[in-house]
Amino acid sequence: MNRIIECVPNFSEGRNREVIDKIVSAIEKSGGVSVLDVDPGEATNRTVVTFVGSPEAVVEAAFQGVKCAGELIDMRHHHGAHPRSGATDVLPLIPIAGITLEECAKLAQKLAERIFNELEIPCYCYEAAAQKPERKNLAVCRAGEYEALPEKITDPIRKPDFGPDSYTERAAKCGATNVGARDFLIAVNYNLNTTSTRRANAIAFDVREKGRPMREGNPITGKIVKDENGNTVTIPGTLKGCKAIGWYIDEYGIAQVSMNITDINTTPLHVAFDEVCRAAAARGVRVTGTEIVGLVPKRTLIEAGRYFLEKQQRSTGIAEDEIIRIAIKSMGLDDLKPFNPKEKVVEYMMESEAQAAKREKLIRMSCKDFAFETASESPAPGGGSISAYMGALGAALGTMVANLSSHKPGWDARWKEFSEWADKGQAVLSKLLALVDEDTAAFNKIMEAIGMPKGSAEEQEARNKAMEAATLYATEVPLKTMKAAYEVFPIVRAMAMEGNPNSVSDAGVGALAARSAVLGALLNVKINAAGLADREIADKLVTEAEQIGCAALTEESEILEIVNSKI
Repeated sequence: MNRIIECVPNFSEGRNREVIDKIVSAIEKSGGVSVLDVDPGEATNRTVVTFVGSPEAVVEAAFQGVKCAGELIDMRHHHGAHPRSGATDVLPLIPIAGITLEECAKLAQKLAERIFNELEIPCYCYEAAAQKPERKNLAVCRAGEYEALPEKITDPIRKPDFGPDSYTERAAKCGATNVGARDFLIAVNYNLNTTSTRRANAIAFDVREKGRPMREGNPITGKIVKDENGNTVTIPGTLKGCKAIGWYIDEYGIAQVSMNITDINTTPLHVAFDEVCRAAAARGVRVTGTEIVGLVPKRTLIEAGRYFLEKQQRSTGIAEDEIIRIAIKSMGLDDLKPFNPKEKVVEYMMESEAQAAKREKLIRMSCKDFAFETASESPAPGGGSISAYMGALGAALGTMVANLSSHKPGWDARWKEFSEWADKGQAVLSKLLALVDEDTAAFNKIMEAIGMPKGSAEEQEARNKAMEAATLYATEVPLKTMKAAYEVFPIVRAMAMEGNPNSVSDAGVGALAARSAVLGALLNVKINAAGLADREIADKLVTEAEQIGCAALTEESEILEIVNSKI
């Protein structure tokens, strides 16, 4: 899985488009990130930029954005409606995929330290990156805003986590930046079959973590209960990490429960949806659909789709697109307007259609086009890609039998068992499909190395190193194909033994395809390893590959014996 984080810096400039464009350009020019949104606000005099990428790329882009903002924005002349403490006011890192919040927190702390060391801009660390418990709350870090910074810098309790001992010219110009790490925040509105804001608010108070004030006697008109310190006593809501209110939307002619889910690990979207539905039903109201505001991580929709499939006792081992479609329909994400995952999912927004098509040139083809592409004069795709594709077909057959078995009449009690096998099959299928294109990419690396200049001794040495690295990669890729294809055998064996008896021959064909994939990739390992200068590594790779090949023959033979005994 690719490691992806999001960064949503807030810059204290929302009116001068030239300054905003220069800051955004600095972020983009750092390389490796995709800017998804730039949202300037004139009244707040503040611009929110959203960009995503690998952790390393995002951290560098964030630093460059802070650097540019520090050069162009002078906080001594800044005024706006929104609280702020610096030219770059807040700088949160947000985990999207393949990375934890704790890892983002460490990155944020290192980034804050670098910003002060290299740019001399004071930094506070907040939320998950906080180095003091009270600073988990951004408001504590930003207390007094920019104007309080001279006093705070010299205060042992309130001074920045990374900052000077005295108020410097640099701090006066740039202010202080609040660098943090937080979970992805999902902004979502639940559509109600009512126009009553009061009922929408009641539902919101039922579910939001803060809950509602406790009242004496009548829960609506009764006197609010206070504790001995004069603070309002509250009745907590049912959803942790959720803020919510009710409102009426003229555009749609309905009331909504508007919610921010600030902790999607504790309260995933589908859990919040079900709870709002329950609370609404308890008050005689129905949720007719859901409106996502902004973007969501792909895992949010995958988790939701799997959840609703499991509630139906249906197999979750289906294609990713289909799981997302189940999530969309189950929560009514297309109730008010069409919901296009390509425009609403962070991971999809990161990669253009052209980029994805280039990366997945072969597996995006039709069967006919793939066959003709293979039959052309070009040496790639060749046996390596075909081996990976045969393995993918074997995994697909095993997955198909698992799904058919989970839905077989009379086998309802076994749906979970077969769903788990289908999930394994989908995982192997995805790996092998990726290897179809990766094998061709490996071949292209060799061709690139062959095309390098070789006139001088330095050029020849560089070419030799590139050739060795490319050849090693071209040997390792088919070995990866062998290992992935070998994972097909446990699936098709289980389906031959326990699956729908009407599909036992499909399990057998899956075993044949997996065997062919393993042995085909073995040939590629051998021919590419022959070109390695490092014979020790070459021999090691070939030995490992031959062992997998022998084991594959045994697996195929045993599975076919099971299949034939049932035909």
